[in-house]
Amino acid sequence: MKDWFTIEQIDKDTFSISEYRHWEESHSYLLNGDKYSLLIDTGLGIENILEQVQKLTDKPIIAVATHIHWDHIGGHKYFPDFYAHEAELGWLNGEFPLTMEQIKSYVIEDCDLPDSFDVEQYEFFQGMPTKVLKDGDIIDIGGRQIEVLHTPGHSPGHMCFFEKERGLLFTGDLVYIGTLFAYYPSTDPVAYLSSIQRVAALPVRKVLPAHHDLNVSNTILTDMKKAFLELEANGKLHHGSGTHEYGYFSIWF
Repeated sequence: MKDWFTIEQIDKDTFSISEYRHWEESHSYLLNGDKYSLLIDTGLGIENILEQVQKLTDKPIIAVATHIHWDHIGGHKYFPDFYAHEAELGWLNGEFPLTMEQIKSYVIEDCDLPDSFDVEQYEFFQGMPTKVLKDGDIIDIGGRQIEVLHTPGHSPGHMCFFEKERGLLFTGDLVYIGTLFAYYPSTDPVAYLSSIQRVAALPVRKVLPAHHDLNVSNTILTDMKKAFLELEANGKLHHGSGTHEYGYFSIWF
């Protein structure tokens, strides 16, 4: 049986930590700076991601989630120094809109779980961040500056992270190959369009999504922008309009 985590090197001090044995095919990213390491998303929480991170850095670790969904904060319990967006603090304090039974059903859905994993012990992380983030903040990890972009749509406090010097855009659930889920009550199709337009205007060299295929062309940004604008023009940029197919991605309202 292959390992739960797959580590790939993006550049000399940036790594992806992926969970391909789950249908979510989630990716966390470790950025090593001169003073700190930044972990963008902490995964599903099925296996211990800290053990993988410690293979790649000996620096103090700051964890940050692109948004407070179970599949992005599963390993937060290992990282006492974590940041979150101000719009989703309630979800870290008992206000997340799904029940634990619903979350557990997603955890065990369509995956090859480790024999040691017991879903009944699974918990949705709760806690107060060491720093509350807002749009335009800079996370300085020493020699690397990461800009916080508030990109709502998939969730109210969704964030992308942009490292301008290297052209790296960490898109979370805003952009990836596959089906974009924007039908939940906490999603906002109109805000999603605005966020897509914003990131499509950036000087991006590499798109790094939170799910599925890591081999993503930068053209996905303009392709998605075009798709959302088409839906708006056709009066379909709203919940309940269905699933809209665009070849290598689709949008589910």
